[in-house]
Amino acid sequence: MSVAPGLQPESWHLLSLLEQAPGLKALGDTLADLADEGHPVVVGTADLKYSNGLVRFQDRHPDKYLQFGISEQHMVSTAAGLATTGLRPYVATFASFMALLACEQIRTDVAYTRLPVRLIGHHAGITLGFYGTSHHATEDLAITRSIAGLTVIAPADTAALAAALRASVDLPGPVYFRIGRGRDPEVYPAGTTLQIGKAVEHGTGSDLTLIATGSMVHPALRAAAALTADGYDVGVLDMHTVKPLDEEAVLGAARRSRLLMTVEEHNVLGGLGGAVAEVISEHGVPVRLHRHGIRDQYSLIGPPTHLYGHYRLDAPGVEAEAREALLA
Repeated sequence: MSVAPGLQPESWHLLSLLEQAPGLKALGDTLADLADEGHPVVVGTADLKYSNGLVRFQDRHPDKYLQFGISEQHMVSTAAGLATTGLRPYVATFASFMALLACEQIRTDVAYTRLPVRLIGHHAGITLGFYGTSHHATEDLAITRSIAGLTVIAPADTAALAAALRASVDLPGPVYFRIGRGRDPEVYPAGTTLQIGKAVEHGTGSDLTLIATGSMVHPALRAAAALTADGYDVGVLDMHTVKPLDEEAVLGAARRSRLLMTVEEHNVLGGLGGAVAEVISEHGVPVRLHRHGIRDQYSLIGPPTHLYGHYRLDAPGVEAEAREALLA
């Protein structure tokens, strides 16, 4: 295999990157494992194999790896064509390019034809802080969940990502995976399993249920622990599948808690908060809902850690937002 000088599969450059971002290692390794096991997996990316860890797949299965260059729309359309032959294409690029730039190809070439293409939008939300608005993805949940027949999954950590990839292999129709930059703190142990469309319940609460997805699950759990220590009765739902939403879990939380609070690294319009609001309003459940995320604005440019603090999307911020909502 020919790999660019200085980034050999076992070079310290690449190993250092993957050590800092274990989720990226899990992405490449899990897909390679699925190919080893005989699943008809093919993988492609848009000139980002080091940024998303798919060089790990290329190293083990160079004959099943496709490099598309900076051509995201072409990549999605090609994946649709590959899927018609019985293959399971997994294609990846930055979430802003996948969900926004290639939206027409996702809708018309992939979802309309109900093809089993797996679309991986990585570095979602505000994880590409310094790269600016063109690279921030705070609209992708709203876009993808509005596309008919498209399953939308946002795993909380490395183990959940691996589990979601495995659960998707034989799933009918297309899937959009929304992941961060591979640095999410651990929520689940290695080898965990995940049922698509079924939320994971981390306790129940009569005062508050935090409903979080993706990168916000860990901060929500920490916030819940702090609130519980202060005497509040708090539960957390990991809503890893944003579509189809686990309506039973939402309604159960709505009926036992006096307040629901959704937490997402996304615009509060159209994403997880919107999905939860639709469910509780359609079923007429009288519960307060507070949507927490980026409030209908283009996010600032800066280090991701600073941005999380600014938008109250770190654990202290989620805790403070919840305290204010509980007292409102």
